[in-house]
Amino acid sequence: MAALFRGSRNLLLRRNKHVDLAFVTQRSMASKTPVGFIGLGNMGSPMAKNLLKNGYPVIATDVFPESCKALQDMGAQVVHSPSEVAEKADRIITMLPSSPNVIEVYTGPNGILKKVKKGTLLIDSSTIDPAVSKEMAVAAEKMGAVFMDAPVSGGVGAASLAKLTFMAAKVCNNMLLAIGMIGTAETMNLGIRLGLDPKLLAKILNMSSGRCWSSDTYNPVPGVMEGVPSANNYQGGFGTTLMAKDLGLAQNTATNTKTPIPLGSLAHQIFRVMCSRGFANKDFSSVFQFLREEESQ
Repeated sequence: MAALFRGSRNLLLRRNKHVDLAFVTQRSMASKTPVGFIGLGNMGSPMAKNLLKNGYPVIATDVFPESCKALQDMGAQVVHSPSEVAEKADRIITMLPSSPNVIEVYTGPNGILKKVKKGTLLIDSSTIDPAVSKEMAVAAEKMGAVFMDAPVSGGVGAASLAKLTFMAAKVCNNMLLAIGMIGTAETMNLGIRLGLDPKLLAKILNMSSGRCWSSDTYNPVPGVMEGVPSANNYQGGFGTTLMAKDLGLAQNTATNTKTPIPLGSLAHQIFRVMCSRGFANKDFSSVFQFLREEESQ
């Protein structure tokens, strides 16, 4: 098993590899050995629950003990620290909010690397600064473990349905997603101001060259689609705060690599302003509502 993921540095450079969650669970954990899971928030909790539903013993922990209760009721073993998880499991998944959280969970006083066993596979599904991922890979390698940078795509809904995709280059993907959502929101708002019916406008766009995921699958205008955050007062989905964080990572990476990202930088600024204007906990598609409110000021 360790041989399958040997060479963590090489894995970190494979920016376009996609690994389906089912593949990881069926192939990497086929023997049903215990899986450690650290970070039981909106994404981590459904991921860990799906492992339990598929017969994998889960050893879990979270900085907020109340987050562990539902998983414990399903049969997970709950421990008090990441180091305890590392003592009991040699397959560990982490799903954490930010780079500092990852550094603390892996290298802190009660971190994974304090008790990690040689040959342990460490799968980090957090979306963090690539430099931190490389740093963690080096630290894990020194302890004889293998660190895999594996952020996920699909959001909370896909996590609940076990349809997440592990993917490298998520920061790049989310920058494009943010830019596309802002463009869709601006376009829809302009069309509505011109007197077009939102549903008709969306239908026209989705039959034309401007069609994109934000227009045909995740439309930001209330009433255009069912089953998306815009139909539920922008609750659920992928939060504006998280999008702002990912755009910040893209900005830092672009600065470090001297890569011009004018639209990415502007998108970062827009989502940061949204966070300060009461949209922090709403889905990022609420940029449509933000634009509507801006025009009235």
